[in-house]
Parts: sequence; structure tokens; C-alpha cells
Amino acid sequence: MSGVWVPGAAGPLEELVGRIERRIARFAEEAGIERACVQVFLADGSSHLVEELSAEPGFGFVTIKPYPREESPGELIVPIGAIRKIEIDRAEEQRAAFGFAVSSQQ
Repeated sequence: MSGVWVPGAAGPLEELVGRIERRIARFAEEAGIERACVQVFLADGSSHLVEELSAEPGFGFVTIKPYPREESPGELIVPIGAIRKIEIDRAEEQRAAFGFAVSSQQ
């Protein structure tokens, strides 16, 4: 099955990230908000409010840039298979300052 891409395997990460960004932008547009709140849940049980998602470095890995908080790393490079869930929602009062910035490379 060489034509089938399975999450966690090296594949068209630029296309995947682009599709996720378009889905986030569409959600924000449909909800009538400027920016959506995006939270990524990883296999290790951690979750991160995401400012930016990148297909770099590739080869089955993506870079997650969480919003800066005391307990958050500057960036996370994770295998795509480590992502268990991505939630897209309106920003709640306590998270109003957070919002996903869709790259201008679409």
C-alpha cells in the first residue's frame, strides 16, 4: 500500500499542516471570530494551547509552538503519531489572549 498515508508515518506533512490551518481558519470564519483557540493533546497525556504549527522538520515530525507559559516549552518537535487530538474552539474568558495564527504561506 505505497499510496496510503497513515498518521505517524512519514508523509505529506506540509499538506496535512496546511489542511489543519485551513480548517482552523474556516472554523474562525464560521464562528465569526478573529482567531480560534487550538489545543493539541499528545500521547504522553500533555496538552498545549497552540500558537503555531509547522511541518518542519518533516520526516514524520512536526513542530508545535505553544503559547508561552511558565510550564510550557518554547517549541515541541513531536512525531505526528504522538498527536492524539486537536481541539478547535472559541477562546474562553481565561484564554481570550490565546489564538492560533494561521501562516501566510497558504
